[in-house]
Amino acid sequence: MAKISPGKMRSLLKVYFIAGSTNCLEDPRVVLEEAIRGGITLFQYREKGEGCLDDHEKLELGKRLQRICRDNGIPFIVNDDIELALELNADGVHIGQEDEDASLVREQIGDKILGVSVHSLKEAEKAKLAGADYFGVGPIFPTETKKDTRDVRGTALIEELKDFEVPIVGIGGITAENASLVMEAGADGVSVITAISQADDVREAAAKLRGKIIHKWRVK
Repeated sequence: MAKISPGKMRSLLKVYFIAGSTNCLEDPRVVLEEAIRGGITLFQYREKGEGCLDDHEKLELGKRLQRICRDNGIPFIVNDDIELALELNADGVHIGQEDEDASLVREQIGDKILGVSVHSLKEAEKAKLAGADYFGVGPIFPTETKKDTRDVRGTALIEELKDFEVPIVGIGGITAENASLVMEAGADGVSVITAISQADDVREAAAKLRGKIIHKWRVK
């Protein structure tokens, strides 16, 4: 598999859905299927939090969610767990600053997609040198999903990094109502968890978010 181009990466980041069993009010498989029907462009399997699955159960859910993604042409990314990503032959991984060094992860995964969470210009420069395919920047707005998150930064860092030539996705408290602020700051897309996974109508929530991003920002 050839390394993804920045242009292709930008198109995939538009509506980036992140979820695991602890985030969903229904069966995660049903939630993912409905989110895909609503128009998400990328999916990250993030199995964390109180009551999360581990070992065999985590692997089995990952296989089922990956199959849904493959059947629908949606790239499947694994959060943090490099070993799981390689076992599943996932399309890529996303790591935070507290995880394994990005350059070492790049060596392990080859040309698979590598996303790195960054919180400063220095972290972004290091991630770029390590071969990151995109930056995850946030938390943009207050969020209850991640209890160990850093301070809310707003869109300031996105504005700093928008000319960095590395695609950017915003994360943290993003909804259809405030997504435009993230895009106006220079992001290529938005990533959400509960805005889709805990919506009364998952498909409608994904479609609404897509409508805010895809149509208005088609030229990006």
